[in-house]
Amino acid sequence: MRRFVAGICLLLLTIPAYSQSNEPPKDFPFQPGNRIVWQGDSTTEQYQYSTYLELYLTTRFPKAAFTFLNAGIGGDTAQGGANRFQSHVLNEKPNVVTINFGMNDAGYGAFNAGANKNYQQKTAAMLEAAEKAGVKVVLMSPNAVDPRIQDRFKLYLETQKQFYAPLRELAEKHHALFVDQYATTRAAQEKMTQDDPKAQKAKPYGDGFHTSPPGALLMAHAILTGLKAPALVSDVTIDAKTGEAQTKQCAVTKPVGNTHGCEFTRTDECLPLPMQKDWLPMLPYTNELKDLNWYGLTVKGLEVGQYVVKIDGVEVGQYSNEQLAKGVNLGNVTTGPIHDQAQQVLNAINGKNGQVHQRFRGVVMFQPPDWLADVAAERKPQELAKRMAAIDAAQTKINELVQPKPHQFLVKMIQK
Repeated sequence: MRRFVAGICLLLLTIPAYSQSNEPPKDFPFQPGNRIVWQGDSTTEQYQYSTYLELYLTTRFPKAAFTFLNAGIGGDTAQGGANRFQSHVLNEKPNVVTINFGMNDAGYGAFNAGANKNYQQKTAAMLEAAEKAGVKVVLMSPNAVDPRIQDRFKLYLETQKQFYAPLRELAEKHHALFVDQYATTRAAQEKMTQDDPKAQKAKPYGDGFHTSPPGALLMAHAILTGLKAPALVSDVTIDAKTGEAQTKQCAVTKPVGNTHGCEFTRTDECLPLPMQKDWLPMLPYTNELKDLNWYGLTVKGLEVGQYVVKIDGVEVGQYSNEQLAKGVNLGNVTTGPIHDQAQQVLNAINGKNGQVHQRFRGVVMFQPPDWLADVAAERKPQELAKRMAAIDAAQTKINELVQPKPHQFLVKMIQK
């Protein structure tokens, strides 16, 4: 390895190679090999928050080999979800299902006790069916609507709170996990209202309730942190003065450095989420993703000045020595080879989910007329299997794309 400051480089400790054992915590609902179905209404069928959940699970646990299916239908309610729970969810043989109904059930107006009773009953029916089948459930309240976009949502925002209140108890009764997505997103939106009352910058939902990419990030963050998803991607701390290096979920080899910078090879156990530029307005309302996407770099003992960080020769950010000493989150950069690899994973997931949607809408939901019932009984299972094989093949390619690679890191002073 070249020494970028001749004659005064300090050889840092070489960290022993790690074993690729990065797996979900035992109490995390999604475990290696799980078959996961996202169940819900139009927000689920948008393939936005569910795609970001999938992206997190795939990049954070690259050896887990998950399978993901989406059973969202626009305009649906808990009653519709209960009616089709066997055919659209349980017939897919999932290990885990997420249930996200309630936006349409509550009617977008004042609280309706009769509608709420039906909502509770139909939600309970889905929970009972899943429990009987041995399927783990993550039940969630929907995201809070945004009154900045539609004035009528000032009333509906309060209706939502009352309408979704029974969900926690229902989840406990049926041994399901519960995520209060409504409360979390409402708290975030109240901060947005203070900072940006006209929704000119921080706008999670284009129409006030359907997600855009920023809103999907807000939702995914609420769901994953509600499930206590691991925050750490990996972390490296280097002390240029003492020659010590510490790592978490990665390995560092061939490090050299001094008080003007350092360079080393870093191999991670997993990838950070690829920060999308349209996510950036949501960072102040999602804890800067410190609790979900921490890809850390800390360099201590540097002289006062401004430093550039490069990965494989590509600049990803500039930081002061004070910032580097405290630790920076490179998970929030929008460029570089690590970001590019994770972006390829996201692109592949989107492509694969096009196949998932076509299979669901074109085959799973297909109802033949009576005079074709005998033909459909024979052909439909074959077509389902054929399309599932194509989805599995696409997922295999995604699992190959997500495997981490070694990268060369350079931290160098550019200005005193």
